[in-house]
This record gives sequence, structure tokens and C-alpha cells, in this order.
Amino acid sequence: MKLIIAIVSNDDANKVQKALVKEKFFSTRLATTGGFLRAGNVTFLIGINDEKVPQALEIIETHSKKRAKLVPNTIVNEFGSFTALPIEVEVGGATVFVVSVDQFIKI
Repeated sequence: MKLIIAIVSNDDANKVQKALVKEKFFSTRLATTGGFLRAGNVTFLIGINDEKVPQALEIIETHSKKRAKLVPNTIVNEFGSFTALPIEVEVGGATVFVVSVDQFIKI
């Protein structure tokens, strides 16, 4: 038995959830916030049998795309802070943890 913890961008969360439901994977969806850009994320908790883990990971990977985003670049020095030209960073995709579970009970 495994627990998949998948942190997905808000932009991709609905597509991931629809694909999981279509393939009959049950999940709990939690609204979360990322630390780097303080952007909204969704964390999915999925209890699953070991043999179905590759299929669930494939669904998450297929529907979680990385993309480039321009973010403000603020520079702080002894004279104060000012905003320079925005920088491009890669966002999106998914961060996934697969954890062994001793017992999974659905009540």
C-alpha cells in the first residue's frame, strides 16, 4: 500500500483531478501555497495499491506541465530596494512523494 502526495500547480490541478477520477483513482484535494513564488498549489493525497502507482504517476506527469513565467526582480542593498527587469523562472510541473503505508482504511 502506498500514499502518493502530489503537489501540483493551480493551473494544472483541475486537469490532474479529472484524469484521476476518469481512471477511478480516489484522492483528497488540499489547497496549499508554495514557498518560492508564494503561488497557489494543490496537494493531492492518493491512497493506492503498489501495482497502480506507475499508472497514477503517469497521469500526474501527463497533466502537470512546466512553463516559463516572468517574475519581478527586487534588489536590496544599503541604499534601499529597487525593482530591476523581471527574470524568467520555470514553474509548474509536480512534486511527488510516494510513501509506504502500513494500513489504509476507508470508513
